[in-house]
Amino acid sequence: MRVPLSWLNEYVTITLGVDELAERLTMAGLEVSAIERIGVAGAELPWARDTVLIGAILEVRPHPNADRLVLADVDYGAATPHTVVTGAPNLFAYRGLGRLAEPPKSVFAREGAELYDGHAAGRVKVRLRGRPVRGVMSDAMLCSEKELGLSDDHAGILFLPADAPVGMPLVDYLGETVIEIDVLPNTARALSIVGVAREVAALTGAAFRPPLPAVTAAGAPVDGRARVTVERPDLCPRFSLTLVEGVTIGPAPFWMQRRLTLAGMRPINNVVDISNYVMLELGQPSHTFDADRVADRHLIVRCADDGEQLTTLDGRTHALTPDRLLVCDPAGPLALAGVMGGASSEVSDSTTCLLVEAALWEPTTIRRTAAQLRLRSEASRRFERGIDPAAPPLAQCRLLELLAQYAGGTAAHGMIDLVAQPWQAPTIILTPTEVTRLLGITLTPAAIAGYLQPLGFGCTVGDDAVQVQVPSARHDVGLAADLCEEIARMVGFDHIPLTTLSDALPEQIANPVLELEQRTRDLLVGSGIDEAITYSLTSMAEVARLAPHQADAAGYLRLANPLSSEREYLRRSLLPTLLTALVQNMRERERTLLFEIGRVYLPRAGQTLPDEPRRLALALTGAREARSWHHAGDQALGFFDLKGIIEALLDRSNALGRARFVALRDDPRFHPGRAATLVIGAGADARTVGQFGELHPAVAERFDVPGSRILIAELELDAVIAATAPTRYRTISRVPATTQDLAVIISRDLPAEQVERTIRKYAGGMLESLTLFDVYQGPPLDVRQRSLAYRLAFRAPDRTLADADLANVRAKIIRGLAFDLQATIRA
Repeated sequence: MRVPLSWLNEYVTITLGVDELAERLTMAGLEVSAIERIGVAGAELPWARDTVLIGAILEVRPHPNADRLVLADVDYGAATPHTVVTGAPNLFAYRGLGRLAEPPKSVFAREGAELYDGHAAGRVKVRLRGRPVRGVMSDAMLCSEKELGLSDDHAGILFLPADAPVGMPLVDYLGETVIEIDVLPNTARALSIVGVAREVAALTGAAFRPPLPAVTAAGAPVDGRARVTVERPDLCPRFSLTLVEGVTIGPAPFWMQRRLTLAGMRPINNVVDISNYVMLELGQPSHTFDADRVADRHLIVRCADDGEQLTTLDGRTHALTPDRLLVCDPAGPLALAGVMGGASSEVSDSTTCLLVEAALWEPTTIRRTAAQLRLRSEASRRFERGIDPAAPPLAQCRLLELLAQYAGGTAAHGMIDLVAQPWQAPTIILTPTEVTRLLGITLTPAAIAGYLQPLGFGCTVGDDAVQVQVPSARHDVGLAADLCEEIARMVGFDHIPLTTLSDALPEQIANPVLELEQRTRDLLVGSGIDEAITYSLTSMAEVARLAPHQADAAGYLRLANPLSSEREYLRRSLLPTLLTALVQNMRERERTLLFEIGRVYLPRAGQTLPDEPRRLALALTGAREARSWHHAGDQALGFFDLKGIIEALLDRSNALGRARFVALRDDPRFHPGRAATLVIGAGADARTVGQFGELHPAVAERFDVPGSRILIAELELDAVIAATAPTRYRTISRVPATTQDLAVIISRDLPAEQVERTIRKYAGGMLESLTLFDVYQGPPLDVRQRSLAYRLAFRAPDRTLADADLANVRAKIIRGLAFDLQATIRA
């Protein structure tokens, strides 16, 4: 919200300097993000008081040597007029007319003035020096908006209003300071000049002067000449309408256009500008309809019919759905309620009769419509945050006052004001004890009221409490704690005294689950995998790209008010959004390794809240090693690389010994024969904790990366953490380990994991490590067989193992492999 200080001064006398005011507002919760100075001291281009003045153009004469130049005699308050050579096109109409009866006003710059070069690109400062122009000496100029730094317009000189005082320094007439406030959802009151003025008055102790519009309704009664029907009072709690006849469309007064421009809005015409001016002033948006273009002068608030169309003021045509709230007439839609008006009832130069509407709209509906149609407007910005329920009648009176003054309109007598449910001011009891408990300061009931009353709160002071009535504009206040926050803002958070803790901080309690999660992150990052944080929200289209069989909306939690159809459902899996992120990164680099740790949301039958387990997902693609001088980077990541990462995670958690991998063949997300399921535990305690493998080529095509080899995994992180065994330490043996190699011939379909489990089962406690170092298929083996070669390391804690010890263990292993797996030993 851009707030010109000259406008703010109308409602509160500002006694602080600009920087101090900005600091006070920021500390009170209205964060001032920028200060813009225009023409005044401290501005990028200050207007000197003695060289940049207001002048009256007395006469415009032809230049003796140039058809495209004129000579302008300018009165700037000196004893004699000054002649200026100028080529401003908007002065040519006055050429040769002699002494002008009503001299136009403009900005006169004398020699030595510092201005922007109107002919240079961008903003280049120059100092005005006298020089001959086509034989005529020129040491002054009439200025354009660009030369003054007001805009980039250099099409002609800037004309000022007829009442601009000749000879006045321009800085006193147009100099301005604008503060820009970042408006948060709980500070919607700062979306109006009056709202900011009340805050400034409360912070500084100055008197607050609210606007008190005076309206003369000289027209016939509005009843019977206009009608309103509200079909959805739940979405339109209040709708007020007035009728104004005999208006004349033209430009708004200069001062109003100037304020709108400073506030960031573009002037259009007097009627539209007055509507925007009142919105900025009071925070209540309104809309003006050309009454002669509204059928029967009957406005109807209803939801759209499916497929109904509306062309808005920006020229765009929108196909509407039943969740769009409209203002219509009997013939069809006229406006998107609270967002933007329609072209069919737009005020034009021929408009003479207005229907002026000011209403309240349900914020969620407005926010959804504005977001989904990409029609953000100043009006929707305010309605989304909530409007003062008492504001529409006040805004109507201010509109009628300004329309009568600057558009010549006559207001009909009375106002149509439909209120679905009268607003009831909530009452809160606040005690000094509660203030002390929350803020650590001691205040009397009278002091509490002294802080709250300047903010508009009604206070009844008792002996030991204050009964507080919340003003209608403060939707954000509903509890005693909210009132304490208001007191803290007024006291100043930086002025609340420090309080020593009553006792030492307790010793930190270990959180092993969080520590294990962090160790998982550290391991993956140390392996060169980047952490990603993707949206918790997804769409059925995104889910269907990975797993069409899972894209059933009935199994997902849907947001009641999604900002976009792409972020409509709470995710049940991390993989769809992580794969989307992977594909986006693949456009920048071929080798992309990502992981994410996050929650998924699984609905529970008969329960309001879902289960929210944590999961770990990985998505990898590209070369096994990054290309460098000693790595060709031509070996792609494969299934066993991903399996190795998962084994390293399990090993870090001491859960690898209880894990087994089962071939996964019927999941359409994965490439057949290149996927597995991770199971932890055995027997009745066995639990499936995830799947991993190579992405199916058809899925890669749906993600627009055909032919790419992508590896994915998703594990139940809570289950992996639960399976973590405590680390046990033992004395390092002083004797060396003894290694033996063992080549086992097994069925081709038998997983290596079963072979390793069987070897460990029969090897006993002397087996220190087991490593698979070779896999062979081919002659002389049968086509249904393969050979797995392992290196076994044995060590006893207290002695060197003898050959007989190793022979006994080896014989047990061989017998166990033969009995359990029908395996043979390869010679």
